[in-house]
Amino acid sequence: MSTEVFLGGGGESYGERQGLSLKYANRHGLIAGATGTGKTVTLQILAEGFSQAGVPVFMADVKGDLSGLAKSGSADHKLHGAFLERAQTIGFSDFAYGSMPVTFWDLFGEQGHPVRTTVSEMGPLLLSRLLELSEAQEGILNIAFRLADEEGLPLLDLKDLQALLVWIGENRSKLSLRYGNVSTASIGAIQRRLLVIENQGGAKLFGEPALDLADLIRVDENGQGMVNILASDKLMAAPGLYATFLLWLLSELFEELPEVGDPDKPKLVFFFDEAHLLFDDAPKVLIDKVEQVARLIRSKGVGVYFITQNPADVPEDILGQLGNRVQHALRAFTAKDRKNLKLAAETYRDNPRFKTEDAIREVGVGEAVTSMLQKKGVPGIVERTLIRPPSSQLGPLTGAERKAILAASDMAGKYDTAKDRRSAYEILAKRAEDAAQAAETAEAEEEDQPAMQREYSAARRYSGARVSRSSSRYRRKKDTFASAMSEAVIKELKGTTGRRIVRGILGSFFKGR
Repeated sequence: MSTEVFLGGGGESYGERQGLSLKYANRHGLIAGATGTGKTVTLQILAEGFSQAGVPVFMADVKGDLSGLAKSGSADHKLHGAFLERAQTIGFSDFAYGSMPVTFWDLFGEQGHPVRTTVSEMGPLLLSRLLELSEAQEGILNIAFRLADEEGLPLLDLKDLQALLVWIGENRSKLSLRYGNVSTASIGAIQRRLLVIENQGGAKLFGEPALDLADLIRVDENGQGMVNILASDKLMAAPGLYATFLLWLLSELFEELPEVGDPDKPKLVFFFDEAHLLFDDAPKVLIDKVEQVARLIRSKGVGVYFITQNPADVPEDILGQLGNRVQHALRAFTAKDRKNLKLAAETYRDNPRFKTEDAIREVGVGEAVTSMLQKKGVPGIVERTLIRPPSSQLGPLTGAERKAILAASDMAGKYDTAKDRRSAYEILAKRAEDAAQAAETAEAEEEDQPAMQREYSAARRYSGARVSRSSSRYRRKKDTFASAMSEAVIKELKGTTGRRIVRGILGSFFKGR
């Protein structure tokens, strides 16, 4: 079996074989270039090479084109002649069409098997990033996760978290004594953000059965690595959800996989397309986490490859971890573009045959400037490389072809039906129901008690015997005609007519003076 993934031909006449060593494929990489320069085809041929070497692959299909990996290329294709000519130019003598074993995944469950995780597995850091929370709101979310652990409330889906936040709001006075101020405004803001994610379809990401990472790291009966393709054309409408999900998956791989040191080939290669979405407006703590994962996941046998338009989209500390590089053309229309082009060229080992900066600007479609790690992990000299033609179909599958592959997949039926077991939402609803029932029962029992017992239960003062009202007030005088008349006069004087009479008498008196 080959010890490298064949990329294409380099040198003056493109006849020198250029490849990515499997031994150093877990040292990560970068695929960059402007729109329309051939990044998608490079992704396709890398996935083919890794799969044929027995290495499983996970990749997001942003435009739908990568689904063609599941179908063999054809001599009827309009580029068949160009492919044969290029194969001859680069010395690709064993070029042949063929398909790869593919499993389709989809967060929305429409174009692939559903992919789910639980709210607990996502964790407060990534969930805060997904919801774009402020520091105070993130603090409330951390309180929610702590209480979920202490109260035995499993957080599986969004309604679990929403119910827990309601409970926190109802008990905020008690909780504030222990955790600090619990603001209803912050709780309301989190609930609104959860509603936005729910409207974007993100609720389908959370629930069970959750994704088993072992289902991504598989080979078929022929020893070829499984190519896992995440349908992302619709997902890109919610870029925050897209970036957070891929980062969660990368973090799970880092936490779950055992240490393997430096294997002869990776256990899995992870392609992170549209990588700039991960870093745009990301807080420093999140970027630090990505850097940590990129630095340490290598020893788990996982290679991570970031795909973006410009290397400047990737933070410097992370860029320094990416040893294998395929740089397609960069356009320099503005002063900022020229600066970025110069910085990109400075990261390569110079080739005396050409100036790297000029090569990055001049390479055509299907051509790239490449530099791969060599013996002892030393970066190779930069080379202009003509990328090899793909063996699988160039372009997307039809809907019928995708459905047929889904039906025949080993994953068919495992994730298709969501499960809703007892979790925080059900537990809190049962608690509320029990509390309401207990209050209703207590009220009914109180109504059934004698009057004296009800007064006693209400903590009123009680002397032991009912006292007649006559003992607490003066006894009324015996009614007489005179007393009745006097009472009528007094009552009339207290009324409106009486006040008018008094005002009239006093007014005349003072007027006379």
